[in-house]
Amino acid sequence: MSMYATLEEAVDAAREEFLESAQDTTDSDEAPVPEQFNLQKYILQDGDIMWQAEFSAKEGESIESLPFRSGAAAQAIFEDDYDKRELEEEWMEESTLYEWDEGEYQYEPPLDTEEGAVSADEWDDEDDYPGRDRD
Repeated sequence: MSMYATLEEAVDAAREEFLESAQDTTDSDEAPVPEQFNLQKYILQDGDIMWQAEFSAKEGESIESLPFRSGAAAQAIFEDDYDKRELEEEWMEESTLYEWDEGEYQYEPPLDTEEGAVSADEWDDEDDYPGRDRD
């Protein structure tokens, strides 16, 4: 799976991959229908945001992304009938992965970078910083 700079690019690539995969595995003339849409947001060390998306024919299937929408909602995204802004606003920040080392990601930002410190401060403000013991 590849990461993309925009949510739209990630969805388009996921759609193409799903269609190719469905075409290889079915002999039917019917159009394939996704039952689940999976999505993952990454924040790289330089602060860039990347997205990874996938469609699957069965709920519960996920390779590298988190289940995000299923059923009719997944089909609407597949059919390009969705609001990008709405998807981004509904993304739960605690599910975002942060790059610690090249190719290594964790659910909390590294604190030794400016981006990580800013993210940690924001999470402290929201009292949502995962993994931190509260006194």
